[in-house]
Amino acid sequence: MKEELIVQIKELLKINKNEVIDINPNYLEYFQEEELEDIVNQLNGRKQNVSSITAEYLDEIYEKTKKDEI
Repeated sequence: MKEELIVQIKELLKINKNEVIDINPNYLEYFQEEELEDIVNQLNGRKQNVSSITAEYLDEIYEKTKKDEI
């Protein structure tokens, strides 16, 4: 289970799909499963927030460009 959580964390930390994320194995032994689950949840929340902010920003830019075309 710990290994699956670590894989999820690495994926969530990626900025682009080709990026390779390495985590020091000593850190992984330090964390318990519950802590790793919490990290996954926090990263998921942050990713959703960034997606939401980005979508709002793009909508705002789109609306401005529509006004410029008129």
